[in-house]
Amino acid sequence: MKIVNTSVMILLTFFAMSAQADISLAKKSGCLACHTVDKKIVGPAWKDVAKRYAGQKEARSELIKKVKLGGKGNWTEITKGAPMPPYSPRVSDQDIEILVDFVLALPH
Repeated sequence: MKIVNTSVMILLTFFAMSAQADISLAKKSGCLACHTVDKKIVGPAWKDVAKRYAGQKEARSELIKKVKLGGKGNWTEITKGAPMPPYSPRVSDQDIEILVDFVLALPH
């Protein structure tokens, strides 16, 4: 039983550290100027994004494209028409993928 508890604690610590690393990457990439995990600022809360795209087969590739190229009209009720600027090439493709995976993995 002690081994199971230790394993669970190690996994929880790993996930908490991973989430902190992804928040740091989001901050470094400029994402936190318009987004947070659980409340809207200019753009939608990431938990709301995760909820909207939950279970969609092409969600990951669609969001990666939106982050790279920017977009408008996807969250008009939240953004009041403010566009999301393109983040490529300012943010590397690898970092964009990490950020999108982080957002889609959030509980909603």
